[in-house]
Amino acid sequence: MMTKVKTNAKSFLLIILGSLVFAAGINLIVIPNQLSEGGVTGISIITYYYFKWSPGITNLVLNILLMFVGYRLLDKRTMLYTIVGVVFCSLFLYLIPTDHAPFTEDTLLAAIFAGLLVGIGIGLVFSGGGTTGGAAIIVRLMEKYLGWGLGNAMLIVDLIVIFASSFMIGLEKTMYTMIAVYLGARMVDYIVEGFNSKRAITIISTEAGRISAGITGQLQRGATILHGQGAFTKQEKNVLYVVLQKQEIMDLKELVQEIDPEAFIVIHEVHEVLGKGFSIVK
Repeated sequence: MMTKVKTNAKSFLLIILGSLVFAAGINLIVIPNQLSEGGVTGISIITYYYFKWSPGITNLVLNILLMFVGYRLLDKRTMLYTIVGVVFCSLFLYLIPTDHAPFTEDTLLAAIFAGLLVGIGIGLVFSGGGTTGGAAIIVRLMEKYLGWGLGNAMLIVDLIVIFASSFMIGLEKTMYTMIAVYLGARMVDYIVEGFNSKRAITIISTEAGRISAGITGQLQRGATILHGQGAFTKQEKNVLYVVLQKQEIMDLKELVQEIDPEAFIVIHEVHEVLGKGFSIVK
């Protein structure tokens, strides 16, 4: 009996929109400015430079081969969304023209906007629950059979492809490509995790009660009081733990400084917060 895979229209729309933005970044900026890209898309670009093969067709063929090899590594819903992402990315790469003059002769500016567009596109696809195929499957295979971490494997795959493209586009354009790839990766983080990043703050103070009251009263945020002990002094201390929006950090610092100038504050960047007052899992 075949199990039904749950899907939703929003995911499909995000994947299709992301595929369009991604393909626009490749065909309108990357290729006209003789830049490259990592992963399977980078291989498609290399074959375009060498043989004038359509990036869309090459991308589709390579991803079909990879999905055939690695289909067991992805759950059914992710595989379905990956197929949608691969098909629409390839379709838009095929439809959007590449044989036009670049919008700018400034290679650095082109690299920046290429990274932004490609990153936004991939981020939207990821937000929809899919992937753009290729590299994600290669990385999963490397993790399974070579024991490599996902981040290191992705970096190595991208660097190998970018290095291979350097023989065609030259060292200078390769360095610009690395800028674009880096910016794209950061943009993916922003899209997936949200521009309005959160901060987790740990406060160690003898005035934890007053500070907690200020946080709940003035900042309108909740706080948790943990009980701790100094490792050296053996003195009992209360530890406050609170999560705030980035823009609220300055207000918290002023509040703590006003109540206890000797308080010890540690601020951590967090990638996602679920719960009342933040994101809610539906």
